[in-house]
Amino acid sequence: METEFKLPEMGENIESGKVVSVLVKVGDVIELDQPVIEVETEKTLFEVPSTLKGTVKTVHAKEGEEVGVGQVILTVETGDSVGVAEETSAPGEAAEDHATPPEETAAMPESVVETVSPAEVQASLPSPAAETPEAAPPTEEVATESPPVEESVPEPANAPSAADLVPASPSVRRLARGMRVDITQVEGTALGGRISADDVKNHAKRMPEGGLAPDRLPDFSKWGKVESVEMDSIRRAVSRRLSLAWSIIPHVTQCEKADITEVETFRKKFGPQAEAAGGKLTVTAILLKITAAALKVFPKFAASIDPAANRIIYKKYAHIGVAVDTEHGLLVPVIRDADRKSLIALSVELGEMAGRARQRRLTLEDMEGACITITNLGGIGGTYFTPIVNWPEAAILGVSRAQTEPVFIDGEFRPRLMLPIQVSYDHRLIDGADGIRLLRWIADALENPFLVLLDG
Repeated sequence: METEFKLPEMGENIESGKVVSVLVKVGDVIELDQPVIEVETEKTLFEVPSTLKGTVKTVHAKEGEEVGVGQVILTVETGDSVGVAEETSAPGEAAEDHATPPEETAAMPESVVETVSPAEVQASLPSPAAETPEAAPPTEEVATESPPVEESVPEPANAPSAADLVPASPSVRRLARGMRVDITQVEGTALGGRISADDVKNHAKRMPEGGLAPDRLPDFSKWGKVESVEMDSIRRAVSRRLSLAWSIIPHVTQCEKADITEVETFRKKFGPQAEAAGGKLTVTAILLKITAAALKVFPKFAASIDPAANRIIYKKYAHIGVAVDTEHGLLVPVIRDADRKSLIALSVELGEMAGRARQRRLTLEDMEGACITITNLGGIGGTYFTPIVNWPEAAILGVSRAQTEPVFIDGEFRPRLMLPIQVSYDHRLIDGADGIRLLRWIADALENPFLVLLDG
Protein backbone atom coordinates (compact mmCIF):
# COMPACT_ATOMS: atom_id res chain seq x y z
CA MET A 1 0.00 0.00 0.00
CA GLU A 2 1.04 3.63 -0.46
CA THR A 3 2.09 5.39 2.74
CA GLU A 4 3.12 8.98 3.30
CA PHE A 5 6.44 9.72 4.96
CA LYS A 6 6.14 13.00 6.84
CA LEU A 7 8.89 15.17 8.25
CA PRO A 8 9.30 13.91 11.82
CA GLU A 9 10.02 15.93 14.93
CA MET A 10 13.62 17.11 14.56
CA GLY A 11 14.18 18.19 18.12
CA GLU A 12 12.75 20.43 20.80
CA ASN A 13 11.62 23.80 19.42
CA ILE A 14 12.33 22.93 15.76
CA GLU A 15 9.20 23.37 13.68
CA SER A 16 10.62 23.58 10.15
CA GLY A 17 13.75 23.40 8.04
CA LYS A 18 15.06 24.13 4.57
CA VAL A 19 15.57 21.22 2.19
CA VAL A 20 19.20 21.33 1.09
CA SER A 21 19.15 18.16 -0.99
CA VAL A 22 16.81 15.28 -1.81
CA LEU A 23 18.73 12.02 -1.54
CA VAL A 24 16.23 9.71 -3.27
CA LYS A 25 14.18 9.72 -6.47
CA VAL A 26 11.03 8.09 -7.78
CA GLY A 27 11.57 4.35 -8.20
CA ASP A 28 14.28 4.06 -5.55
CA VAL A 29 13.91 1.24 -3.03
CA ILE A 30 14.56 2.63 0.44
CA GLU A 31 15.26 0.92 3.74
CA LEU A 32 14.41 1.86 7.31
CA ASP A 33 16.71 4.59 8.65
CA GLN A 34 18.05 5.39 5.17
CA PRO A 35 18.66 9.16 4.77
CA VAL A 36 16.14 10.57 2.29
CA ILE A 37 16.59 14.35 2.55
CA GLU A 38 19.15 16.73 4.00
CA VAL A 39 17.61 19.55 6.02
CA GLU A 40 19.10 22.79 7.30
CA THR A 41 17.53 24.11 10.47
CA GLU A 42 18.40 27.13 12.52
CA LYS A 43 20.68 24.96 14.62
CA THR A 44 22.38 22.54 12.26
CA LEU A 45 22.48 20.63 9.01
CA PHE A 46 21.49 16.96 9.15
CA GLU A 47 20.06 14.04 7.22
CA VAL A 48 16.51 12.86 7.87
CA PRO A 49 16.21 9.05 7.94
CA SER A 50 13.21 7.24 6.55
CA THR A 51 10.77 5.54 8.88
CA LEU A 52 9.39 3.52 5.96
CA LYS A 53 10.65 0.65 3.85
CA GLY A 54 9.58 0.29 0.24
CA THR A 55 9.62 1.94 -3.19
CA VAL A 56 9.44 5.70 -3.64
CA LYS A 57 6.33 6.59 -5.65
CA THR A 58 6.33 10.38 -5.29
CA VAL A 59 8.85 12.94 -4.02
CA HIS A 60 6.97 15.91 -2.59
CA ALA A 61 9.92 17.84 -1.12
CA LYS A 62 11.93 20.15 -3.34
CA GLU A 63 15.40 21.49 -2.81
CA GLY A 64 15.39 25.01 -1.43
CA GLU A 65 11.87 24.92 -0.01
CA GLU A 66 10.92 25.24 3.65
CA VAL A 67 9.21 22.17 5.07
CA GLY A 68 7.40 21.93 8.38
CA VAL A 69 7.15 19.12 10.89
CA GLY A 70 4.33 16.85 9.74
CA GLN A 71 4.59 17.87 6.09
CA VAL A 72 4.58 15.05 3.52
CA ILE A 73 8.04 14.40 2.11
CA LEU A 74 7.59 11.16 0.20
CA THR A 75 4.89 8.74 -0.83
CA VAL A 76 6.20 5.20 -0.49
CA GLU A 77 4.78 1.88 -1.74
CA THR A 78 5.40 -0.27 1.33
CA GLY A 79 3.88 -3.52 0.08
CA ASP A 80 1.70 -5.93 2.02
CA SER A 81 4.43 -7.25 4.31
CA VAL A 82 6.19 -4.02 5.10
CA GLY A 83 5.40 -2.29 8.36
CA VAL A 84 5.55 1.34 9.18
CA ALA A 85 8.00 2.56 11.78
CA GLU A 86 7.19 5.22 14.30
CA GLU A 87 6.76 8.59 12.56
CA THR A 88 6.04 10.77 15.51
CA SER A 89 9.54 11.39 16.68
CA ALA A 90 13.06 11.88 15.50
CA PRO A 91 15.86 9.60 16.72
CA GLY A 92 16.30 10.08 20.45
CA GLU A 93 13.39 12.52 20.68
CA ALA A 94 9.97 11.98 22.23
CA ALA A 95 7.00 13.49 20.44
CA GLU A 96 5.86 16.56 22.26
CA ASP A 97 2.28 15.40 22.40
CA HIS A 98 3.21 12.17 24.18
CA ALA A 99 5.97 13.07 26.60
CA THR A 100 7.36 16.04 28.37
CA PRO A 101 10.97 16.82 27.39
CA PRO A 102 13.29 16.06 30.29
CA GLU A 103 14.83 19.49 30.09
CA GLU A 104 13.54 22.68 28.63
CA THR A 105 16.61 24.83 28.71
CA ALA A 106 18.12 25.99 25.56
CA ALA A 107 21.07 26.27 24.17
CA MET A 108 22.09 29.23 21.27
CA PRO A 109 22.01 29.33 20.10
CA GLU A 110 19.17 27.85 20.07
CA SER A 111 21.09 26.15 18.14
CA VAL A 112 18.75 27.86 16.96
CA VAL A 113 15.40 26.77 15.66
CA GLU A 114 12.22 28.09 17.04
CA THR A 115 14.48 29.00 19.91
CA VAL A 116 13.27 32.37 20.68
CA SER A 117 15.29 30.47 22.01
CA PRO A 118 20.38 29.68 23.88
CA ALA A 119 21.39 27.87 21.66
CA GLU A 120 17.87 31.04 19.49
CA VAL A 121 20.47 32.38 20.97
CA GLN A 122 20.66 27.33 23.12
CA ALA A 123 22.87 25.99 19.62
CA SER A 124 21.66 28.12 22.79
CA LEU A 125 21.48 31.80 22.33
CA PRO A 126 23.32 32.65 20.41
CA SER A 127 25.51 34.51 22.22
CA PRO A 128 26.66 37.80 20.79
CA ALA A 129 30.30 37.10 20.09
CA ALA A 130 32.47 34.22 19.06
CA GLU A 131 35.60 32.16 19.17
CA THR A 132 37.92 33.65 16.60
CA PRO A 133 41.21 32.85 14.86
CA GLU A 134 44.25 33.41 17.01
CA ALA A 135 46.22 36.64 17.06
CA ALA A 136 49.09 37.74 19.29
CA PRO A 137 48.98 36.41 21.91
CA PRO A 138 46.64 33.56 20.95
CA THR A 139 43.37 34.17 22.77
CA GLU A 140 40.97 32.48 20.38
CA GLU A 141 39.29 31.15 20.90
CA VAL A 142 17.35 24.78 33.70
CA ALA A 143 14.67 26.57 34.03
CA THR A 144 12.02 23.91 34.53
CA GLU A 145 8.87 24.51 32.48
CA SER A 146 5.89 25.25 34.68
CA PRO A 147 2.29 25.68 33.54
CA PRO A 148 1.27 29.32 33.30
CA VAL A 149 -0.26 30.48 36.55
CA GLU A 150 -3.89 31.30 35.94
CA GLU A 151 -6.62 32.44 38.27
CA SER A 152 -9.60 30.35 37.39
CA VAL A 153 -12.57 28.52 38.78
CA PRO A 154 -11.45 25.28 40.46
CA GLU A 155 -11.50 22.36 38.06
CA PRO A 156 -11.79 18.66 38.66
CA ALA A 157 -8.55 16.97 39.65
CA ASN A 158 -6.19 16.30 36.73
CA ALA A 159 -8.28 18.39 34.34
CA PRO A 160 -6.03 20.20 31.82
CA SER A 161 -6.10 23.97 31.76
CA ALA A 162 -6.95 25.93 28.63
CA ALA A 163 -3.29 26.83 28.20
CA ASP A 164 -2.30 23.15 28.40
CA LEU A 165 -4.53 22.41 25.40
CA VAL A 166 -3.02 25.09 23.19
CA PRO A 167 -0.91 23.59 20.34
CA ALA A 168 2.40 25.36 20.99
CA SER A 169 5.96 24.24 21.65
CA PRO A 170 7.67 24.90 25.01
CA SER A 171 9.78 27.72 23.54
CA VAL A 172 6.70 29.48 22.18
CA ARG A 173 5.02 29.19 25.58
CA ARG A 174 8.12 30.69 27.23
CA LEU A 175 8.10 33.54 24.72
CA ALA A 176 4.42 34.22 25.43
CA ARG A 177 5.05 34.34 29.17
CA GLY A 178 8.06 36.61 28.71
CA MET A 179 5.99 38.99 26.56
CA ARG A 180 2.98 38.72 28.90
CA VAL A 181 0.77 37.36 26.16
CA ASP A 182 -2.16 35.07 27.03
CA ILE A 183 -1.34 32.16 24.74
CA THR A 184 -4.96 31.00 24.75
CA GLN A 185 -5.87 34.18 22.88
CA VAL A 186 -3.29 33.72 20.11
CA GLU A 187 -4.42 32.43 16.73
CA GLY A 188 -2.09 29.78 15.32
CA THR A 189 -1.13 30.01 11.65
CA ALA A 190 1.36 27.12 11.45
CA LEU A 191 0.59 23.62 10.24
CA GLY A 192 -2.42 22.15 12.02
CA GLY A 193 -3.18 25.43 13.78
CA ARG A 194 -0.01 25.32 15.88
CA ILE A 195 1.11 28.62 17.37
CA SER A 196 4.50 29.85 16.22
CA ALA A 197 6.79 32.48 17.69
CA ASP A 198 5.71 34.89 14.96
CA ASP A 199 2.07 34.38 15.94
CA VAL A 200 2.90 35.41 19.52
CA LYS A 201 4.89 38.43 18.37
CA ASN A 202 2.17 39.54 15.96
CA HIS A 203 -0.43 39.19 18.71
CA ALA A 204 1.75 41.29 21.02
CA LYS A 205 1.94 44.01 18.39
CA ARG A 206 -1.83 44.27 18.41
CA MET A 207 -2.01 44.56 22.17
CA PRO A 208 -2.61 48.09 23.50
CA GLU A 209 0.63 48.04 25.47
CA GLY A 210 2.59 45.53 23.42
CA GLY A 211 5.21 48.09 22.56
CA LEU A 212 7.09 45.66 20.32
CA ALA A 213 6.01 46.88 16.90
CA PRO A 214 8.73 49.10 15.43
CA ASP A 215 7.91 51.93 13.10
CA ARG A 216 7.66 50.92 9.46
CA LEU A 217 10.98 51.31 7.67
CA PRO A 218 11.20 54.20 5.23
CA ASP A 219 11.73 53.59 1.52
CA PHE A 220 15.54 53.76 1.45
CA SER A 221 15.59 53.57 -2.36
CA LYS A 222 14.41 57.19 -2.42
CA TRP A 223 17.95 58.21 -1.47
CA GLY A 224 19.99 55.78 -3.52
CA LYS A 225 20.53 52.22 -4.66
CA VAL A 226 19.72 49.48 -2.16
CA GLU A 227 19.71 45.69 -2.05
CA SER A 228 17.31 43.59 0.00
CA VAL A 229 18.37 40.04 0.87
CA GLU A 230 16.64 37.36 2.90
CA MET A 231 18.03 36.61 6.35
CA ASP A 232 19.40 33.08 6.51
CA SER A 233 18.13 30.61 9.10
CA ILE A 234 20.97 31.15 11.58
CA ARG A 235 20.71 34.94 11.44
CA ARG A 236 16.93 34.74 11.96
CA ALA A 237 17.48 32.48 14.94
CA VAL A 238 20.16 34.73 16.42
CA SER A 239 17.85 37.70 15.95
CA ARG A 240 15.00 36.01 17.78
CA ARG A 241 17.14 34.63 20.59
CA LEU A 242 18.92 37.88 21.32
CA SER A 243 15.70 39.89 21.10
CA LEU A 244 14.11 37.52 23.58
CA ALA A 245 17.11 37.58 25.93
CA TRP A 246 17.39 41.35 25.84
CA SER A 247 13.66 41.82 26.43
CA ILE A 248 13.31 39.56 29.48
CA ILE A 249 16.73 39.67 31.18
CA PRO A 250 17.83 42.80 33.07
CA HIS A 251 21.46 42.77 31.96
CA VAL A 252 24.47 43.98 33.91
CA THR A 253 28.02 43.78 32.54
CA GLN A 254 31.12 44.06 34.72
CA CYS A 255 34.74 44.12 33.61
CA GLU A 256 38.15 43.21 35.00
CA LYS A 257 41.71 42.55 33.86
CA ALA A 258 43.77 39.45 34.56
CA ASP A 259 47.55 39.22 34.45
CA ILE A 260 48.22 36.21 32.21
CA THR A 261 51.97 36.68 31.86
CA GLU A 262 52.73 33.40 33.63
CA VAL A 263 49.81 31.59 31.98
CA GLU A 264 51.16 32.57 28.58
CA THR A 265 54.54 31.10 29.51
CA PHE A 266 52.77 27.95 30.72
CA ARG A 267 50.70 27.80 27.51
CA LYS A 268 53.76 27.96 25.28
CA LYS A 269 55.65 25.43 27.38
CA PHE A 270 52.95 22.76 27.42
CA GLY A 271 51.32 23.58 24.08
CA PRO A 272 53.24 20.83 22.27
CA GLN A 273 51.68 18.21 24.56
CA ALA A 274 48.20 19.36 23.56
CA GLU A 275 49.20 19.35 19.89
CA ALA A 276 50.55 15.81 20.22
CA ALA A 277 47.10 14.78 21.49
CA GLY A 278 45.39 16.51 18.57
CA GLY A 279 44.39 19.74 20.28
CA LYS A 280 45.59 23.27 20.79
CA LEU A 281 46.27 24.80 24.18
CA THR A 282 44.50 28.14 23.86
CA VAL A 283 43.34 30.74 26.36
CA THR A 284 39.77 29.59 25.68
CA ALA A 285 40.64 26.03 26.67
CA ILE A 286 42.29 27.26 29.86
CA LEU A 287 39.24 29.41 30.64
CA LEU A 288 36.99 26.39 30.19
CA LYS A 289 38.82 24.63 32.99
CA ILE A 290 38.88 27.68 35.25
CA THR A 291 35.23 28.60 34.60
CA ALA A 292 34.10 25.05 35.38
CA ALA A 293 35.88 25.32 38.74
CA ALA A 294 34.41 28.78 39.35
CA LEU A 295 30.86 27.48 38.93
CA LYS A 296 31.33 25.31 42.01
CA VAL A 297 32.23 28.39 44.04
CA PHE A 298 29.56 30.60 42.44
CA PRO A 299 26.66 28.25 41.57
CA LYS A 300 24.24 31.05 40.71
CA PHE A 301 26.17 31.68 37.49
CA ALA A 302 25.20 28.17 36.35
CA ALA A 303 21.58 28.53 37.45
CA SER A 304 18.40 29.58 35.66
CA ILE A 305 15.46 31.53 36.99
CA ASP A 306 11.85 30.45 36.50
CA PRO A 307 9.80 33.62 37.13
CA ALA A 308 6.49 31.87 36.50
CA ALA A 309 7.11 29.50 39.41
CA ASN A 310 9.28 31.89 41.45
CA ARG A 311 12.03 29.31 41.60
CA ILE A 312 15.76 29.10 40.90
CA ILE A 313 17.07 25.97 39.22
CA TYR A 314 20.64 25.12 40.21
CA LYS A 315 22.42 22.78 37.80
CA LYS A 316 24.73 20.22 39.31
CA TYR A 317 26.77 19.84 36.15
CA ALA A 318 29.28 22.02 34.33
CA HIS A 319 28.30 22.11 30.66
CA ILE A 320 29.85 25.20 29.05
CA GLY A 321 28.94 26.69 25.67
CA VAL A 322 31.68 28.21 23.50
CA ALA A 323 30.63 30.72 20.84
CA VAL A 324 32.21 29.93 17.47
CA ASP A 325 32.33 32.34 14.56
CA THR A 326 31.63 30.53 11.27
CA GLU A 327 30.96 31.61 7.72
CA HIS A 328 27.37 30.46 8.27
CA GLY A 329 26.90 32.59 11.38
CA LEU A 330 27.29 32.19 15.12
CA LEU A 331 27.06 28.70 16.60
CA VAL A 332 27.52 27.63 20.22
CA PRO A 333 28.62 24.02 20.76
CA VAL A 334 28.60 22.77 24.34
CA ILE A 335 31.52 21.17 26.16
CA ARG A 336 29.96 18.79 28.69
CA ASP A 337 31.31 18.05 32.14
CA ALA A 338 34.18 20.48 31.73
CA ASP A 339 35.00 20.13 35.41
CA ARG A 340 35.76 16.43 34.99
CA LYS A 341 38.10 16.72 32.01
CA SER A 342 41.81 17.44 31.86
CA LEU A 343 43.12 20.55 30.19
CA ILE A 344 44.51 18.43 27.35
CA ALA A 345 41.13 16.72 26.86
CA LEU A 346 39.36 20.08 26.83
CA SER A 347 41.83 21.40 24.25
CA VAL A 348 41.18 18.45 21.96
CA GLU A 349 37.39 18.56 22.33
CA LEU A 350 37.25 22.32 21.84
CA GLY A 351 39.15 22.01 18.56
CA GLU A 352 36.91 19.20 17.36
CA MET A 353 33.72 21.07 18.25
CA ALA A 354 34.90 24.29 16.60
CA GLY A 355 35.80 22.36 13.45
CA ARG A 356 32.43 20.65 13.31
CA ALA A 357 30.70 23.99 13.87
CA ARG A 358 32.49 25.54 10.89
CA GLN A 359 31.53 22.53 8.76
CA ARG A 360 27.88 22.72 9.89
CA ARG A 361 28.15 19.18 11.25
CA LEU A 362 27.05 19.81 14.82
CA THR A 363 24.11 17.80 16.07
CA LEU A 364 21.26 19.33 18.05
CA GLU A 365 22.58 17.62 21.15
CA ASP A 366 25.95 19.30 20.61
CA MET A 367 24.32 22.70 21.13
CA GLU A 368 21.97 22.08 24.04
CA GLY A 369 22.21 22.09 27.81
CA ALA A 370 24.86 24.74 28.56
CA CYS A 371 25.00 26.34 32.02
CA ILE A 372 27.05 29.35 30.91
CA THR A 373 28.70 30.52 27.69
CA ILE A 374 32.22 31.76 26.93
CA THR A 375 32.70 34.13 24.00
CA ASN A 376 36.22 35.13 22.99
CA LEU A 377 36.92 38.02 20.61
CA GLY A 378 40.59 38.24 21.48
CA GLY A 379 41.75 36.91 18.13
CA ILE A 380 40.12 39.88 16.39
CA GLY A 381 40.84 42.65 18.88
CA GLY A 382 38.99 45.05 21.11
CA THR A 383 39.31 46.02 24.74
CA TYR A 384 35.88 45.35 26.25
CA PHE A 385 32.40 44.51 25.04
CA THR A 386 29.01 43.69 26.55
CA PRO A 387 27.93 40.16 25.57
CA ILE A 388 24.23 39.29 25.77
CA VAL A 389 23.24 36.40 28.03
CA ASN A 390 22.27 33.26 26.14
CA TRP A 391 18.84 32.72 27.74
CA PRO A 392 17.82 30.62 29.68
CA GLU A 393 21.36 30.77 31.03
CA ALA A 394 22.03 33.42 33.66
CA ALA A 395 25.50 34.58 32.62
CA ILE A 396 28.03 34.81 29.81
CA LEU A 397 31.79 35.35 30.08
CA GLY A 398 33.42 37.59 27.48
CA VAL A 399 37.14 37.77 26.64
CA SER A 400 38.96 40.46 24.67
CA ARG A 401 42.51 40.80 23.33
CA ALA A 402 45.40 40.60 25.78
CA GLN A 403 47.92 43.44 25.60
CA THR A 404 51.22 44.15 27.27
CA GLU A 405 50.84 47.02 29.74
CA PRO A 406 53.00 48.65 32.43
CA VAL A 407 51.91 47.46 35.87
CA PHE A 408 53.26 48.98 39.08
CA ILE A 409 54.72 46.11 41.15
CA ASP A 410 57.02 46.40 44.18
CA GLY A 411 57.84 50.04 43.57
CA GLU A 412 58.43 49.83 39.82
CA PHE A 413 56.58 49.47 36.53
CA ARG A 414 56.90 46.10 34.86
CA PRO A 415 55.55 44.90 31.51
CA ARG A 416 52.69 42.46 32.07
CA LEU A 417 50.35 40.72 29.65
CA MET A 418 46.86 41.81 30.73
CA LEU A 419 43.69 40.05 29.57
CA PRO A 420 40.36 41.97 29.63
CA ILE A 421 37.49 39.79 30.83
CA GLN A 422 33.85 40.68 31.35
CA VAL A 423 30.72 38.97 32.56
CA SER A 424 27.12 39.83 31.70
CA TYR A 425 24.46 38.35 33.95
CA ASP A 426 20.79 38.29 34.88
CA HIS A 427 20.42 40.89 37.64
CA ARG A 428 17.21 39.22 38.86
CA LEU A 429 19.37 36.36 40.07
CA ILE A 430 22.88 37.76 40.49
CA ASP A 431 23.98 40.88 42.39
CA GLY A 432 26.81 43.17 41.41
CA ALA A 433 29.00 42.11 44.32
CA ASP A 434 28.83 38.50 43.16
CA GLY A 435 29.58 39.58 39.61
CA ILE A 436 32.87 41.21 40.56
CA ARG A 437 33.72 38.36 42.96
CA LEU A 438 33.41 35.90 40.08
CA LEU A 439 35.63 38.02 37.84
CA ARG A 440 38.24 38.40 40.58
CA TRP A 441 38.17 34.66 41.23
CA ILE A 442 38.75 33.93 37.53
CA ALA A 443 41.46 36.60 37.33
CA ASP A 444 43.20 35.20 40.42
CA ALA A 445 43.01 31.70 38.96
CA LEU A 446 44.60 32.89 35.73
CA GLU A 447 47.32 34.67 37.69
CA ASN A 448 47.76 31.76 40.16
CA PRO A 449 46.55 28.55 38.48
CA PHE A 450 47.25 26.57 41.67
CA LEU A 451 44.11 28.19 43.12
CA VAL A 452 42.00 25.96 40.88
CA LEU A 453 43.46 22.95 42.65
CA LEU A 454 42.77 24.52 46.03
CA ASP A 455 39.22 25.78 45.45
CA GLY A 456 38.05 23.90 42.38
